[in-house]
Amino acid sequence: MLTTRFAPSPTGALHLGHAFSALWAHDVARAAGGRFLLRIEDIDGIRSRPEHVTAILADLAWLGLRWDAVIHQSQRLDAYADALDHLRARGLVYPCFCTRADIAREIAASVAAPHGSAGPIYPGTCRRLSPSVRVGRLAEPHAWRLDMAAAIAVTGPLAWHDDLAGPVASNSVAQGDVVLARKDAPASYHLAATIDDAAQGVTHVIRGADLFAATHVHRLLQALLGLPTPAYCHHPLLLGPDGRRLAKRDGAPSLAKRRLRDGDGRALADALRAQITLAKSGEPPILPA
Repeated sequence: MLTTRFAPSPTGALHLGHAFSALWAHDVARAAGGRFLLRIEDIDGIRSRPEHVTAILADLAWLGLRWDAVIHQSQRLDAYADALDHLRARGLVYPCFCTRADIAREIAASVAAPHGSAGPIYPGTCRRLSPSVRVGRLAEPHAWRLDMAAAIAVTGPLAWHDDLAGPVASNSVAQGDVVLARKDAPASYHLAATIDDAAQGVTHVIRGADLFAATHVHRLLQALLGLPTPAYCHHPLLLGPDGRRLAKRDGAPSLAKRRLRDGDGRALADALRAQITLAKSGEPPILPA
């Protein structure tokens, strides 16, 4: 059965860009008689807040969305630990003791510092540590990174399909040795999202184009962990009337404020659906003022 999902992090209020993505995923599932799932990505114990979860549910219901099931990532930590143990046993991950300042200094010292799509990639400092040094430092705070070269050697070339971009040859090496478990969280977005999509039976992942690069990593993890590969659709990001993308960090107007100010969430949903239609035809989706 065709299954989509919307997976917000309860670290702040949803904005119209979130609603745009949620409606796209919801309507694809409903048009096919499939399932639409909600996943609360709340493993960031420092920034996740219960009040944001409550607001997310209220916002989506106000728009007229209905979901078939909801899970919380904070209740699935054992699944992430098992996957990490599996990769660790195969020698595909290594502990990283670097701070952000350490990484910035090493990258700055490199004449030809490599860059991935989301910025400078990790220079592999802790990958070069000897096994004895690693063991001796495990009492220190550390993350776990995927040894990208070793992982690709196991899987060989990979590919995935995007409904808008078409066939895509996977290029996970450009993302560097990504973090799979953070110092302050039991799993990274890469690991948790990949495992949960498989566990929830998600057949179509619909999300913003800003996560296109992450899918290269997710495709690799699927191959390493023996998980199915869903179809993908990385849609254009909803733009404001000024042509700029909507984002929490830029102070995009929240759905909660709009919900409290305006009574008709269905009308807003219809306006967003009109922009989804434009996006599918190749036009940039811009919400009118």
